[in-house]
Amino acid sequence: MSNALHIPVKESLIELRNHLKSAIPMIQPRIKMLILMKKSAEKALSKRDLMESLGVSSQSIQDWRSSYKTGGIELLMSNGRKGKSGKPSVFTKEEHIKLEQKLRDPKNGLAGYVELQEWIEKEFKKELKYNTILKYAIKNFGSKVKVARKSHVKKDSESVITFKKTSRTK
Repeated sequence: MSNALHIPVKESLIELRNHLKSAIPMIQPRIKMLILMKKSAEKALSKRDLMESLGVSSQSIQDWRSSYKTGGIELLMSNGRKGKSGKPSVFTKEEHIKLEQKLRDPKNGLAGYVELQEWIEKEFKKELKYNTILKYAIKNFGSKVKVARKSHVKKDSESVITFKKTSRTK
């Protein structure tokens, strides 16, 4: 059995605890590993000790220790996911604005995402999957699959005013 790997932790316990408070749940075990390593000071903790106390796999411990050793806490805290900068959007900014105007217009008459899909094909000359449009609309505009309408979109507002004037009051 090999000796435990000793990696000196440069950050103080206070700094590590502050990082732990502000970190997302996926990153927290990594910082907890650094806290354990810092508390052990000169005594190096083995991969198995860290694995048992954190409840993660040995491969994760190995990856986290090597990333901390090479890039410090910045590399350790980066989750490696691309997020917004990775994949380009399916719509340009101009298309996004037009789509937002269409969805925010109360008299647009769209009955659902299938009609929105057809409108996008006609307006932008793009064939997109239903699910792509659904997820995009939910994420960017907060739309929902089923929404009850308060009134009909083609209702004449003058008729409503006339009706309210002529209705009896008790």
